[in-house]
Amino acid sequence: MSRMVECVKLKKMAEGLDRPPYPGELGQRVFDNVSKEAWQLWLQQQTILINENRLSLVDPKSREFLEEQMQKFLFEDGGTQVNFTP
Repeated sequence: MSRMVECVKLKKMAEGLDRPPYPGELGQRVFDNVSKEAWQLWLQQQTILINENRLSLVDPKSREFLEEQMQKFLFEDGGTQVNFTP
């Protein structure tokens, strides 16, 4: 039987992730509170942000921007698709 979580993004009980998808406290928070379905939605949104803003994941500013957007997307209402200038 899979692990169930009360997903903060979808506002319902849903199948949880198998392991923390991100390092540190934020990764544990995602693991404890976000479903697999919501995580997949974030991965799609992340791809859009990377492409539209031409982010380089080697750049620390780009990674910081994505982390902020992930927190907004998963734990607040949405995230912004503002243009990012590295």
